[in-house]
Parts: sequence; structure tokens; C-alpha cells
Amino acid sequence: MAAERLDGLRVAILVASDFEQVEMTAPRQALIDAGAVTSLIAPSAGEVQGLHHDVRGDRFPVDLTLDAANPDDFDAVLLPGGALNADALRAQHRARAFVRRIDETDRPIAVICHGPWLLASAGLVNGRNLTSYFTIQDDIRNAGGRWLDFPVVRDRNWVSSRCPADIPEFSREMLRLFAEYRSRRQASRAVGAAGAPHTA
Repeated sequence: MAAERLDGLRVAILVASDFEQVEMTAPRQALIDAGAVTSLIAPSAGEVQGLHHDVRGDRFPVDLTLDAANPDDFDAVLLPGGALNADALRAQHRARAFVRRIDETDRPIAVICHGPWLLASAGLVNGRNLTSYFTIQDDIRNAGGRWLDFPVVRDRNWVSSRCPADIPEFSREMLRLFAEYRSRRQASRAVGAAGAPHTA
């Protein structure tokens, strides 16, 4: 994972309270180690609660509320899981609008466990290949997606995984996907700069 550099890449991490803690902290640390800048975005200001399955974990400071966060200020999104977190987040209009905007502009989304609930509620799953926690496979199929039982699934600008046991593979593929986007963005900017008119 160290080979993938994401210096300056801005990653939004969308959560509500009671998210599966390791599904946020481990991928976030991988992003930070690669040079990305992460922001924890939640429905309310203050702190959000992490869980270790059904046991309370740590509390984490919220960097931005959904009301204040502009998806166009970010390059990518990370969606941790946890049933309570994902169920609360999918009910948030601004969360649904946020991921729609990211997806329609072909920016990358990394999602794990119950996280795909938000993508389903945002109307984005139809025709996509992805995985998730096994209990929501019917939700994905009912939303028009193709559910696959693999540790990690890559489909265009998405990477998805099933559960905490998949985090090493999830983090590796997330960094690879995000690095590919960063390279494309830099190349596009270089072409634009080369084609810009020179003024005296």
C-alpha cells in the first residue's frame, strides 16, 4: 500500500453515530499514511460514536456537518459500515445528494459492509457490481445491483468489501482506485495547462 501516493487528495468520510469503528479508522489511517487529507462528515456537529460490533468504542470529532459539506470540495468518498450508522445515513437527504454528485462526476467511492445502503437509497446501485455484508445482499439485488461474494469488488469508480476481515484487501484496492483517479486528474490538468493561451 505504501507505493500508492495520494498527496493532497481530499477524501470525505460520511458517517452517522454507531458506525463500525475499524471500518472507518483502518482505511482512514491508510489514506493518511498515503498523504490524503480526510474529513469526517456527519449529520450533526460535535462527535460521532464508533462501535466494535455491538460494543461502544471511541468517539471521534466531526470535521464538517452534511449541511456545510460541499461534495465539489472533495476528490473521493469513503463509506464505512455498521447497520445503525448506514440506516441513519441513508435517511439523510444531503448524504444521498452528496454521493450522487460524487458518482455523476466519476469520482471514486470506497464502501464496506452496510455502507451500500446509502448508495441504494441514492438510486446509484442499478446495474453496478458490488459486495457488502451478506445480510443486505437482497437489498442490493432489489435495487438492481449484482451482488458478489468476494473480499473486494471493483466496478469502475467503486470499490466495495464485505466486513472487517476484508479491510486489508479493501484498503489496498481503495488506495489503488484513488491513486488512479489522482493520476487522471493531474494528467487532465497538465493537458489543460499546456493548451492554455499565453499572454504577454
